[in-house]
Amino acid sequence: MKLLNLLTIAWKAIKRNKMRTFLTMLGIIIGVGAVIAMIAIGQGSRQSIQSQITGMGSNMINIRPVSNLTGGVRLDNTNIQALTEPDVIALQKKAAYISAVSPSVSLRGQAINGPNNWSTSMQGVYPEYLSIRGWPLQEGVSFTSQDVKTAAKVCLLGQTVMNNLFPDGADPVGKIIRFKNIPFKVLGLLSKKGENTFGQDQDDVILTPVTTVQKRLLATTYYQTIFASAIDEKSTDKAASEIEEDLKSLS
Repeated sequence: MKLLNLLTIAWKAIKRNKMRTFLTMLGIIIGVGAVIAMIAIGQGSRQSIQSQITGMGSNMINIRPVSNLTGGVRLDNTNIQALTEPDVIALQKKAAYISAVSPSVSLRGQAINGPNNWSTSMQGVYPEYLSIRGWPLQEGVSFTSQDVKTAAKVCLLGQTVMNNLFPDGADPVGKIIRFKNIPFKVLGLLSKKGENTFGQDQDDVILTPVTTVQKRLLATTYYQTIFASAIDEKSTDKAASEIEEDLKSLS
């Protein structure tokens, strides 16, 4: 049977059964539309998750001391004295799959600028912390390794802190704020990060040299956390294993 005859028969069948034809077309359209919608939703969710993970830091590895039991009480990670400067130095020198390392110590307190005050977190870090977190400055400059050596009273403000300490929109760079009655010179303003995957405001923070927090605020030589960045996404697992081995060799 010729193709033309088949098409003619098919057309006549469609004309005789218009309702059946319409319902068949409708079913196909709905089915295809549903598949396209599900694919679009899946891709959108994946991009959203990837964006949130990227916002937390590029190939970031978070190193914390292991919690243990003392007298039947489990200690919080921030109270365990395990991570020290030799650990950071070992990772900087030995780890082949790590591109940057930064120790961290933090505490909460009241930040003050004139009549304005805001309860926030001050986090002491290395300058490399910004590259580990993928966190550029909106304006100003970052503190330096020399500032870390001298425990300089300088800082970088997160957007939330800036908005509450400088509600009139004044430029915070170069200004002096106080945190726990200690004056800090604002060197720069961090770009906006937004909330992380846990719903925490990442912009509600003040960054300062790690030694400044250790010596001037906490009187400790220990670190609460060490942040590291793998050289690329594929090397994250290798970097994590390498970190574990390097730290075990020091214990």
